[in-house]
Amino acid sequence: MLRTLCDLCIQHSLIESVVFADTALHKRLVTIAALTGWVATSAHQHGIKRLRTVLRYVEPKAASQMETRMRMRLVLSRLPRPEAQVPIYDGRRFLGRLDLYYRDARLGLEYDGSTHKDSVAEDNRRQNLLLGAGVRLLRFTAGDIYNSPDVVVAQVRRELRRD
Repeated sequence: MLRTLCDLCIQHSLIESVVFADTALHKRLVTIAALTGWVATSAHQHGIKRLRTVLRYVEPKAASQMETRMRMRLVLSRLPRPEAQVPIYDGRRFLGRLDLYYRDARLGLEYDGSTHKDSVAEDNRRQNLLLGAGVRLLRFTAGDIYNSPDVVVAQVRRELRRD
């Protein structure tokens, strides 16, 4: 798997390379330790330079490829790196898990994938609980991330400046 990740890094952009690595980590096909070790011991392996860069951005908690793409768009636009898959509580009561979260700004980012239409009511209830607890939310779709990433970045940047 480590060699495959190197090969993929040669053929794809940094964002897509991180998507592959996050997916491999999430599916437990590879560990951070194994990835770090491979990078350390494979200095002359073709693609290792890119994989070394990928290692700086990987997120084992990433639950979807689109969340990784959104996170990478933000980070590569020089916004702070958000936390991934953050559970939010109101005291002891679990309110929901945010795809990405800026803790200091209390700003949550949600990726609404194709299954969102099947869970709108549940998502709305969760959103209302989070908003009631003082968490601001921005929701994005694949169309936003692929077709207007600059708008996504600008909206997040604007919300982070509100503090």
